[in-house]
Amino acid sequence: MLIRNRLYDRAIFPSTKPTIPTISVGNLCVGGTGKTPHIEYLIQVLKTEFYIATLSRGYGRNSTGFLLADTQSTANDIGDEPMQFKKKFSGVRVAVDEKRCRGIQQLVDNFPSLQAVLLDDAFQHRAVTSGLSILLTDFSRLYINDFVVPTGSLREFHSGSKRANIIIVSKCPNVLLPIERKRLIDELKPAPHQNIYFSSIKYGDFIPLNIAKNPFTKEYYFERNYSVLLLTGIANTSSLSYYLKDKIKNVVHLKFPDHHDFSKRDIEKIKSTFDGITATNKLILTTEKDAMRLKNTEFSKIFNNLPLFYIPIEIVFDDKDKLALNAQILNYVRANQRNSGIHST
Repeated sequence: MLIRNRLYDRAIFPSTKPTIPTISVGNLCVGGTGKTPHIEYLIQVLKTEFYIATLSRGYGRNSTGFLLADTQSTANDIGDEPMQFKKKFSGVRVAVDEKRCRGIQQLVDNFPSLQAVLLDDAFQHRAVTSGLSILLTDFSRLYINDFVVPTGSLREFHSGSKRANIIIVSKCPNVLLPIERKRLIDELKPAPHQNIYFSSIKYGDFIPLNIAKNPFTKEYYFERNYSVLLLTGIANTSSLSYYLKDKIKNVVHLKFPDHHDFSKRDIEKIKSTFDGITATNKLILTTEKDAMRLKNTEFSKIFNNLPLFYIPIEIVFDDKDKLALNAQILNYVRANQRNSGIHST
């Protein structure tokens, strides 16, 4: 990885620089820093002013090459995270391609009016040079304190962080004291060209997977001492587990690998585990990303009679960080409108 990066740094390996504004979101570790909700945050910032698209690899999908999401797409076609973008943002073009350069060009060819592309999990995709690069690092496990796999969880060395224009410390406590912010900045030692922001997670109400609307807030279930079968197939569950710890007395956690492709056998295990919980008030709770994979007609009959919910999350910045980050994002896209296309560098 170090040699590969050096070859790109010295332009021995060619990289393409899109002339359409591109913003990449990624990390140094193998996962779990919150890329998906941060992409959603950027969509919210940009979508009212610009015509935008997202481009992902589509990890775990059963297809290959360029694919544009439509109303018939499933998580098996495009991957769980792109499916989540498509479900939540009808006016945004959602595409997948393992070759980001090809995917960007295809989007530009298909939609000449496109004004910006958000690249999901593209920090190590050096074949494309993004106009603005955002690097995420988890508050509880900063990349500066981690090591490259297999010793640690990093995909590449700490030095790779210098490629970022923006560093976001994700999953921070809801209240971050100024002295703590200073400590984190001192540890990360940003370069002069880098801005650091701090984000936290806000959990939404429970949303049922198999009925149109839930009339109750999540506090309804907390106050009535519901037991919860927590079902996850994501890289890092610590934030969700911590959130539920003081709110739910009995949590039974079924943990599957990240991007797990649920089988009928898995679904039967979920049902039998849920049936084994003796409490009268009980429900199954999963993440929004997992819900995209569980929405499978093959499993719908099993889930129709089960109280299955997912809990959405959103990213929150304090007022100062929110204003500064939004301004940096919007000013970059505004300043870089040009003829669409890509060229080699």
